[in-house]
Amino acid sequence: MQTTTTSQIVEQLTRAIIEHRLHPGTKLAEQKLADHFGVSRTLVRQALFQLSQNRLVRLEPARGAFVAAPTAEEARQVFAVRRMLEAEMTRNLAAQCTPAQLRALRDHVAREQAAVERADVSGRSELLADFHVAMARLTGNEVLAQLLGELISRCALIVLMYQSASAAAHSHEEHEAIVDALAARDAERAVRLMDEHLQHVEASLVYDREQPANELSLALS
Repeated sequence: MQTTTTSQIVEQLTRAIIEHRLHPGTKLAEQKLADHFGVSRTLVRQALFQLSQNRLVRLEPARGAFVAAPTAEEARQVFAVRRMLEAEMTRNLAAQCTPAQLRALRDHVAREQAAVERADVSGRSELLADFHVAMARLTGNEVLAQLLGELISRCALIVLMYQSASAAAHSHEEHEAIVDALAARDAERAVRLMDEHLQHVEASLVYDREQPANELSLALS
């Protein structure tokens, strides 16, 4: 029961963050959350710790928990590194991609499309990010997969919070095009499409959204 309760708190706070009901920098007061959910502060603390592991929440000693506030500069740096890594990753995969690996990528893209169509914000964002890690794993380079996974984790909140539904649908279409290029063993086209895709994702991020009223009870209602 305790694990379920903690998971429910994590789920509700995650949705409030990614649906822009809680703005970056909002203080997440333990007692207010405990009162809202009708649980102990211990359970709230566990949930906040889990959210901090997912980089959705920032924990500050003696100050408490706050919704993470990734900056535009952080986003630019992360995407710059990703473009460098993923260009070579795509080139390598184009040279070795097997029919079974292509089927796995096409299955992943199909699940992306389903999440986009049902407006599953957190699901679509997770799948769109995992596509890149899946490609890294298919190269057989686990160090690359781990490194790319860490980079994507750093920008996951940025994309979750600042990418529109139309941009997410466009990302899915670009993933399809990349897989088609891999199937054709067209390395240069695949690399170009990947670079353009990452540039489009970065350009689609909107940092000046209207700020919501950061009242916890209203945001979680």
